[in-house]
Amino acid sequence: MADERNFRSSYYEKVGCRGVEEKKSLEILMKEKPWDRVKLKQFCLRFMVPAAYRNLVWKVLLDILPVYAESHKFVMEQRKKQYGDLLYAVDMLELVDMSAPRTQILLAMWLLENEERKPPLFPETNFNSADTFIPIAKTLVELYDNEVDVYWICKSLTEIVRGMQKDVLKLKEGFQSMLEKEDVELFNHLVEINALDVLPLTKWFNCCFAGVLDDTSLPKIWDKVCSGAPKILSFVAVMLVITLRRSILKAANGDEVLKCVLEIPEQCEEVVANKAIELWQYGAQPQSDQLAKK
Repeated sequence: MADERNFRSSYYEKVGCRGVEEKKSLEILMKEKPWDRVKLKQFCLRFMVPAAYRNLVWKVLLDILPVYAESHKFVMEQRKKQYGDLLYAVDMLELVDMSAPRTQILLAMWLLENEERKPPLFPETNFNSADTFIPIAKTLVELYDNEVDVYWICKSLTEIVRGMQKDVLKLKEGFQSMLEKEDVELFNHLVEINALDVLPLTKWFNCCFAGVLDDTSLPKIWDKVCSGAPKILSFVAVMLVITLRRSILKAANGDEVLKCVLEIPEQCEEVVANKAIELWQYGAQPQSDQLAKK
């Protein structure tokens, strides 16, 4: 059901004003002293963050920067120094080949900082730091020129995924129940050919769809993840499968289904992101979208 705001937003979008309205609303929040992180999260849950402000907003949401705008410059200087110390350390300790891809070097820095030299903490979900950190870092490198920002945002998103591991089963269950509700024919087909378990859901969730969707589609999804709503990843998976339904319905077995979802047409990626957000916003309750109450 569309409320008054949804009606107004739809009208503004048709006349090309929606982005202007949302940008002004965000700018008002950013003028508050200090910033109200709760209001900022609520904004990001309801709207797409304007690209010009996304880097800064994410850093505040992820607690990389404080809510006090006057402290941002100083804190980022400290973050930069810490980044430099880690970079120097992995070089001196020969923890990584410094001629390796930059994402590998960033991963080595993160592993050193977290002292992660033991088996994965969540073997039941196949969680592996590299499988999360590297794809996310590759996407962030495309989005931002500042490598310090890339490191800190990637670190925070990886930590979100680590904390999400206990709820991966809930994400999978949510995916199945939602898919059955939204497209029962497609759901039944996947059940009949024993292909539901073939879908790489854990991999998708653990990399937040980095490397699956392109870097123009992902940021609007990550707006929600950074705001504390990882449940949206289930909605993305549902819309990804539904968007590819024509090909999937022709598949005769799990291997053919897997091939379908690993070969996403480029023109479909933006559709998947937009429709996932739409389904999530009107089919869920974003304000209380935490997977597990803390």
